[in-house]
Amino acid sequence: MKVLTLNSGSSSVKYQFIDTETRQAMCVGLVERIGISGTNLTHKRYDGLRTNISDNIVDHDTAIEQILKILIHPKFGVIANLNEIEAVGHRLVHAGEKFKQSVLIDDEVLDKLYECIEYAPLHNPPNIKGIEAARAKLPGIPNVGVFDTSFHVNMPDYAYIYGIPYNYYKNHGIRRYGFHGTSHYYVANRAAEILGEDIKSLKIITCHLGNGCSITAVKGGTSIDTSMGFTPLEGLLMGTRCGDLDPGVIYTIACKEHFNLDQINTFLNKQCGIQAISGLTNDLREIETEADCGNYQALLALKVFSYRLKKYIAAYIGVMNGIDAIVFTGGIGENSATVRAMALANMDYLGIKLDSQKNKDNHATEAFLNTDNSKVKIMVIPTNEELVIATETQRIVKGIE
Repeated sequence: MKVLTLNSGSSSVKYQFIDTETRQAMCVGLVERIGISGTNLTHKRYDGLRTNISDNIVDHDTAIEQILKILIHPKFGVIANLNEIEAVGHRLVHAGEKFKQSVLIDDEVLDKLYECIEYAPLHNPPNIKGIEAARAKLPGIPNVGVFDTSFHVNMPDYAYIYGIPYNYYKNHGIRRYGFHGTSHYYVANRAAEILGEDIKSLKIITCHLGNGCSITAVKGGTSIDTSMGFTPLEGLLMGTRCGDLDPGVIYTIACKEHFNLDQINTFLNKQCGIQAISGLTNDLREIETEADCGNYQALLALKVFSYRLKKYIAAYIGVMNGIDAIVFTGGIGENSATVRAMALANMDYLGIKLDSQKNKDNHATEAFLNTDNSKVKIMVIPTNEELVIATETQRIVKGIE
């Protein structure tokens, strides 16, 4: 099946056109700065042919229109006409407990997605705009929603319930949901393939580290715990998000700075994390460079980031009563030898031994980074969330169980 995957953000749309039979991305692209001056569409075909288009793309509807035009472009396109698009798969962040698995989108589902905006007010509205634009431009073509939370739905209740009155869960759905599910699912299953083992026999910790970061304990192919919670704020330190934080800190800051709720939400999501500790940027590459030059706050940000990652890894080994493999993915996970080395240092007692040379040599390709005598496999696996979205879309459209 030929599937167009769309990941619609507030001012961007990422896309891929994937043949699920060959698992080949026929093209990949990104529309940036939607509704902002300097809008740009970058497009790359499977054969490496590239193009950049600067145009006045005022909204998501126009962005989808431009994407469809480039797909059938006589020089840069990959299909002769739009009838070759058999389905559209959308990345959706959060639907609470209304949708626990991928779903074929119709008017009723779309209405329910609007009801879920409160769960992810920063992410869900642009996701919905992408769906509406695709349905309008490609009438009759099935659209499927694939949720970031789906991989985590089988967590045990004691892993997702918070220490607040139980009726807040029953009445408002407040619980741990987890995110980056398509990424954790992909790299865990890919690790099992590389190891030549049945995933049902494995205990794997997957570390998705980018501007947003999460870590998941995958036991027998199932997510049994994950670091992000009701929102993507909880867990690891991130680019601009605080991660785990004493709620009393929020109260104190709100009082001292006279923040209202919206300002607190912006503060925790946009003004914290490694950017705040370093006083520099949310780009870890720049922070590593500054740390190497002796910048105390940059080094501190690296230490805090890696230390929290180490604590979660150790905790999830305890949760699963063992570990077979640790997988790193995402921009930081795939590229930062420094973070991997700092997070896995002094864990020999747990059978985790990183080969320093292999760690330095790896450059975002599938690789083993452990020493020969390490009991635990340490792996880098570039994620492929779009392929998961495409194959899930095929499964739903064809009714495959």
